[in-house]
Amino acid sequence: MSTVVHGTSREPRWKRLPVIWQLRQSVGLQRGMLVAGLLLCLMFVIMALLAPVLAPYSFNQLSDDAGNFPRTAPPSDAHPWGTTVGGFDVLSRVIWGAQTALSTVIIAVVASLFLGVLLGLVSGYLGGWVDRVLVTIADAVYAFPTLLLAIVMSIVISGGQSSKWGGIMAAALSITVVFVPQYFRVVRAETVRLKAEPFIESAQVIGTSTPRILSRHVLRNATRSLPLIITLNASEAILTLAALGFLGFGIVPTAAAEWGYDLNRALADVASGIWWTGIFPGLAIVLLVMGVTLVGEGLNDLSDPRLRIRRRVAGTVTATTGAAADLATTSATTTEGGRP
Repeated sequence: MSTVVHGTSREPRWKRLPVIWQLRQSVGLQRGMLVAGLLLCLMFVIMALLAPVLAPYSFNQLSDDAGNFPRTAPPSDAHPWGTTVGGFDVLSRVIWGAQTALSTVIIAVVASLFLGVLLGLVSGYLGGWVDRVLVTIADAVYAFPTLLLAIVMSIVISGGQSSKWGGIMAAALSITVVFVPQYFRVVRAETVRLKAEPFIESAQVIGTSTPRILSRHVLRNATRSLPLIITLNASEAILTLAALGFLGFGIVPTAAAEWGYDLNRALADVASGIWWTGIFPGLAIVLLVMGVTLVGEGLNDLSDPRLRIRRRVAGTVTATTGAAADLATTSATTTEGGRP
């Protein structure tokens, strides 16, 4: 296996991968949070990818060879997490809901990231009337409450989408509009700062084209803080999607399984003591949001230079203490051997 030189040691290249590198830099509670978050996210990714294999039934299946499913049946061998008031298997709905949630969140985050970064680069670098217009639009969009804006955009975009991917795209684009101003403001501020740096001015003097300056010099330096924002937005997107489904503005229930819609349908069951129709979709939302949040908090801690300095200082103190202990042991051994 090929290796790279790092300090005085040679390390395999796989140890330099971003995720492995972040894990190696973490320590104590940081590592625990990061590992727990990654495991939770990995669990839901596996559920989403293997939903046809893991789910005992389809998300909208109401019967099998034995006949129709019972309504609001408690957990049993045939239905480990029970059934809903509509006769759907709760376990299958939760597993298929993971596929819906992750698909929507990924599309929303990628689309908002692309638009926000592109508009932020153009606005911050060109300035002038283009910057003023884009900043005004971004501030106007940012002034709206997140959920209210998502509801309005969902009504405008959906237009009665009845297919699975049509509903997912409509929900994702509704959430995208909410997140674009966040990426825009961060990237624009960094671009304005970088535009005055000497290396940008040197590139302008030698006649480098604007697209090349933006892609080769500004983009890499202006997007370093975005991974932290992405994790925060991903968790917010999960909650926004669940809220849209809960209020009836999300994905059509016949097109795909959605946790927010299942929670809405479970409200009437609480008074009757039927707990399984609401607790499992709600727990899925909590765990997925918790996993993404823990990853974001872990990355945030690792990006803090003060924490890295503390880690290096702690490592130096430990090494110094170990060396002192070895020296004391050697001195004690020498003294016992008869030397003064």
